[in-house]
Amino acid sequence: MNGNEISLFIVGILIFIGALISFISAIGVVRFPDVYTRSHAATKSATFSVLCVLTGVFLYFAFVEGYVSARVLLGIVFIFLTAPVGGHLMIRAAHYSGVQLSKESIRDELQEKKDKERTKTS
Repeated sequence: MNGNEISLFIVGILIFIGALISFISAIGVVRFPDVYTRSHAATKSATFSVLCVLTGVFLYFAFVEGYVSARVLLGIVFIFLTAPVGGHLMIRAAHYSGVQLSKESIRDELQEKKDKERTKTS
């Protein structure tokens, strides 16, 4: 086994892991009961799956094709920075607009934080 075959194996494993986690994330988006848990599935695991796939693509271009793709690096950085922040902002917007938690939810930490802030200012 030479270095090229090992690098292709690593690239294949990364892309397979990314595809598998993306599939699990899609199942979570469909199965979870409310917008908060669905958003968690969509942002956290989907971000990790896209990062795995893009890392596999980057390594493929670096090891097999022989050049470093700045576009793929920028894509990795952009997804890593924006997807979790966007998901967090959507969850906060849903909470502030009054979207209810599911009945299975045990605790609403954001509501507790808002209640503490109200008692401090009163």
